[in-house]
Amino acid sequence: MKRKGFIFDLDGVIVDTAKYHFLAWKNLAHSMGFDFTETQNEQLKGVSRVDSLNKILAWGNTTVSEDKFQALMTLKNDEYLGYIDKMNDSEILIDVPKVLDFLKQNNQGIALGSASKNARRILEKVKLISKFDAIVDGNDVSKAKPDPEVFLNAASAITCDPKDCVVFEDSVAGVQAANRANMISIGIGSRAVLHEADYVFNDFSEISEGFIKELINQ
Repeated sequence: MKRKGFIFDLDGVIVDTAKYHFLAWKNLAHSMGFDFTETQNEQLKGVSRVDSLNKILAWGNTTVSEDKFQALMTLKNDEYLGYIDKMNDSEILIDVPKVLDFLKQNNQGIALGSASKNARRILEKVKLISKFDAIVDGNDVSKAKPDPEVFLNAASAITCDPKDCVVFEDSVAGVQAANRANMISIGIGSRAVLHEADYVFNDFSEISEGFIKELINQ
């Protein structure tokens, strides 16, 4: 069997930490006197913390000083980490370990490519960190998705040519980043939202070993 590279986003693909981001951002918005909705939260998928806060302040028609901005980012992250520290392996999304184990057994390259600066901490909490040959997260890149930097770095880390890599993503920006990197893009979530992906599945329970073998042998 050929060796390909399989690159996984974290939030919404391996675990659903979007709910914790939502709670922390919502509490921050409420503390400043305006609301923050789940619809707005969807627009922050794959977006950096700085850009997320800028969007939220704009939605709230609010401006703050640079010092206040930094303090708000720290406040949000501290609350988010409080939720993260309570995570365990029950929060892994359906059939993710099955797919990781199949790839491992078939000697495929496995990498994480995530905007999260807390990726290693989360993978340790859910006991998956040993499954990955390389982890590229928000601490390792300077450009946010849809720029392909995170995925190109991940491909390099597992010594795979980008054209031999497959990316699992749940965000539009992430799918666009995979496509720009000339990788096969697999959307996890809604086909209506992720229609730019090469393939779309609701979750990993729909991804068969046969399909993965086809990807490897392409």
